[in-house]
Amino acid sequence: MGDSELPAEIKKLIEQSQEAKTHAYCPHSKFHVGASLLTKDGKVFNGCNVDNVSHSMSICAERCAFFKAISEGHRDFKAIAVASDMADKFISPCGACRQVMYELGGKDLEVYLTKPDLSWKRTTMEELMPLPFDEFKVASK
Repeated sequence: MGDSELPAEIKKLIEQSQEAKTHAYCPHSKFHVGASLLTKDGKVFNGCNVDNVSHSMSICAERCAFFKAISEGHRDFKAIAVASDMADKFISPCGACRQVMYELGGKDLEVYLTKPDLSWKRTTMEELMPLPFDEFKVASK
């Protein structure tokens, strides 16, 4: 899909995700990741990965962006763009991030996987997470 077909707010979101990765704290992984999350009312929350020497204590950029938005009272999300320094392939969220993104963003959340040259691939959470763990949602209905 060419840039001319990309809505301006999504193009800006992709650019912001590239900027967000510059804030990553990654002395251990050396892997810079940024994410920009767009709410349905047009607000953007940026996140970056934050490493910890105790690897399980690290947080990915996608969860960072979602947790910032949730902590500010936002619950309705439209899209997220994810960026890294990988030029040869699109970055894809890890399993933990996919689960959080599905639960908080829903199956229709637009996900833009990006490269440093601003090329992108659009997908949805339903495509990335076809069999989510959502038994608590079912049990609470």
